[in-house]
Order: sequence, then structure tokens, then C-alpha cells
Amino acid sequence: MFKGFTEELIEGDGATLFVRHAGPKGAPAIVLLHGYPQTSAMWHKVAPKLAERYQVICPDLRGYGRSDKPPSDDSHSPYSKRAMARDVVAMMQRLGHDHFLVGAHDRGARVAHRLGLDFPDQVTAMTLLDIAPTREMYAGTNAKFAEIYWHWFFLIQKHPIPEEIIGVDPAKFWKLKCFNQAGGDNPFEPEALAEYLSAFSCPDTIHASCEDYRAAASIDIEHDDMDEEQKLIPPVLALWAKRGVIASCFDALNLWQQRAEHVEGEALDATHYMAEEIPEEIVDRMTSFFSRYTTQVEAAQ
Repeated sequence: MFKGFTEELIEGDGATLFVRHAGPKGAPAIVLLHGYPQTSAMWHKVAPKLAERYQVICPDLRGYGRSDKPPSDDSHSPYSKRAMARDVVAMMQRLGHDHFLVGAHDRGARVAHRLGLDFPDQVTAMTLLDIAPTREMYAGTNAKFAEIYWHWFFLIQKHPIPEEIIGVDPAKFWKLKCFNQAGGDNPFEPEALAEYLSAFSCPDTIHASCEDYRAAASIDIEHDDMDEEQKLIPPVLALWAKRGVIASCFDALNLWQQRAEHVEGEALDATHYMAEEIPEEIVDRMTSFFSRYTTQVEAAQ
């Protein structure tokens, strides 16, 4: 899926990450962050195209895929988006990138949001796929959202309730959740799907991914509340799915405008898994948006 990409383990900030990377030396760097319950494989249709003109880095987030699954604690802080963001910055620095662009989907886009808040000097611009800000989504929860995004409220239940239920048949749960979010279809290539299901079969991954959601409903919101007056400085391109919950339950552009200095965006004709359903359009949108800011990255290299 990633022909020409190097695969290696790179130290983050408390977790070792599995990383795929490729691209012309000296080109601007883009880190691509995946969502739940996937791995960096979700970028297999996007990353090779971007690597023609960018240095593209695709990590498995801590707790996912072949990356470390650190022990958690009562506050879920090891799976806060702040901890995950620190991993990304440390990994990028080890690869020689002090400044970079970000493309991110789902949970990875929530990490990207925190990256932009905590490391505005490192993040030049970001494209966020199919999310609105976490705190605002929880605050705006209604019956329709809870019905469609039932996993948000299931995965945050006290350990080991979701872990034990998922663990009975991880592959069945994975397909139930993800195919449902794709309108009942399977938009995944066989090789990518095989990686997702293999990674999700690990009990440590199931637990870590539940901790990711528990953190989102608790410590991540605490961090957002502490940053109440702080807006994202890096420019944001927000793209969401016309046939997804963001479009049907939230005013995504308005919510991002409340949290960022410069935001633009729109809904695209897809379901949740946009990078795998409409990869050419995602590449075009990212390239067009990032081209406005790559001179800044190049000057900082």
C-alpha cells in the first residue's frame, strides 16, 4: 500500500511510534494522523500522491496499530490529546522537522487541534477531516447525535465494560461500527482492512482506544476549558462529509470559527471515511490549501 515508503519505529514523548514516511528531501513536511479504530494505513490512497511533492509522515498514534500502548491512569492523561500531540512533535523533531503541515481525520484531527493549540510555532497549517471540536460536540449532544455516534458514549464507560464486550469479537465490532458509519457499505481496500482488523484484535489496542475516548470526555475537555480564551493560530481547512453526522448535527464551520483565528471549509460528497472514499479530492484540497503556506515551511527548514 505504501510503495517506496520507509517503515520504522521512532521515539515519541513517552511512546514509541510506528511510522511510515517518504518524499523528496528538503520538501515541506506533512504529518498525517489517522482516526479510530484505524491505523496509518488509512492514508494509503492519499500519502503516495502527496509524497510526490512533500515529505509525508504517517504515524500510528499511541495506543493504535504497531505503536506503543502505555499504561493509563485514573485521569486518562496518557491518552489525552496533549500527550498524543507531544508524541507527534517529538517524532517530527527526530525526523528533522521543526515546522510542518498537518492532515488529520477523526481522532487524529482531535490530536491535531491540540497540536495547534500547544505548538503553534511548529504547526504551519492544518486540514481536518470530518470533525467539529470535541468539547463543542459533547456540549451540543442531542438524541440524534447520540443515536448515530453511539460509540462515543459506549467507549467511555468504566473499564472493563466496553473492553470485555468488544473483546468477545473485535472484528465484528469493528465492522459494525465502521461499516455503519460508511452508510452500511465497506469502503476499505482488502489490504487496509486486514491491517485494521489485525491491529484491533489486540486487547491492549482495544483498551488504549477506549482510554482515548475516556480522555476526550474528561481531561481533554478540562484542557480545552483552561484554554478558553486561546484560539488556534495555524490556518485551518475543515472538510466534513455531507453524508455524515457532522453535517447533519452540527454547524461545523461556525464551531471552528469559535476555536480558530482563520478557518475555511465545506462539506464534501462522502461518508465519514473521506480519505478512502474520495482520495483524489482530498489530495487536491490539501495541496491547494497547503500551497499557500509551504513557503513558510521551506523557509523554516
